[in-house]
Amino acid sequence: MRRGNCVVFPLLALALSLCLSYVDAASSLQPPVKLIWHYYKVHKTCDDAEVYIQYQVKELWNKDKSITAKLLRLLYSDCFVTGCDASILLDGPNSEKAAPQNRGLGGFVVIDKIKTVLEKRCPGVVSCADILNLATRDAVHLAGAPSYPVFTGRRDGRLSSAASVDLPSPSTSWETALAYFRSKGLDVLDLATLLGAHSLGRTHCSYVVDRLYNFNGTGKPDPSMDASFITGLKRLCPQRLKKGQIDPLVFLNPESGSNYKFTQSYYSRIKSHKAVLEVDQQLLFGNDTAQITDEFAAGFEDLRKSFALSMSRMGNINVLTAKEGEIRRNCRLTN
Repeated sequence: MRRGNCVVFPLLALALSLCLSYVDAASSLQPPVKLIWHYYKVHKTCDDAEVYIQYQVKELWNKDKSITAKLLRLLYSDCFVTGCDASILLDGPNSEKAAPQNRGLGGFVVIDKIKTVLEKRCPGVVSCADILNLATRDAVHLAGAPSYPVFTGRRDGRLSSAASVDLPSPSTSWETALAYFRSKGLDVLDLATLLGAHSLGRTHCSYVVDRLYNFNGTGKPDPSMDASFITGLKRLCPQRLKKGQIDPLVFLNPESGSNYKFTQSYYSRIKSHKAVLEVDQQLLFGNDTAQITDEFAAGFEDLRKSFALSMSRMGNINVLTAKEGEIRRNCRLTN
């Protein structure tokens, strides 16, 4: 099933055990690999950059544990569009932030605060793209995921366009989702693993109501959903909003809820037909994705190891290095 330098057998647990030696090496990344370990320390430009980021994330996470889910979505929205170049952070009426797919995106203030600290200590050195990747790693670790290697040396993009945002709908099929991941150099294990980020966080009811009331134009709920789960979700997500009523938010994984903990219960809920988003429930309908779901539901360590690998791989998508791009002084604006 994966990975270039690993011997892979049908059982995912065995495959991951053979890949472990690559969790802390660039060989776990898809080529070309242009980043290096501890870039700022190696180049002696900001030796303690990662320490500063980790400290700030811990301080902010202690006050608001929802930053983990916000940063995960922010990183995904950045890397999967034009690459991990922090273009999602740029302000502007037609920037990526303005795209409909990015409605409700958060975590910007977290990056702003970290950038302010780093600019005081190492002005003009640490990229916003690296900050976003490192801060996300530290936040998910606090939530219960493994700490994984983040190779650094990214530079920031200068362009951000809403028209470039091609993120798939949360109601997409597993086949469409997999094709999208493959177009970014990722694979089926990355897909099933990275969707595990939905083990924490919230989504708007507008992304769910079609499954509850009119699935594929049938006038009925999605038949793949557990009946009692449908009943509970309908209490939270009305078919139509009243005038002036805001689009309600529901937890993607009620078992994690406001604790924002990273656990394998997301996969157990998929097996029980209690996934909130259709794209999550779709993991049961592909042979490989169903097998991976079974493995992750049965063993948290398998999920943790695979999550570490897949997050590193996502952070390697179309990065800018060397003389490409720039190092922004303000993550919301180009220099």
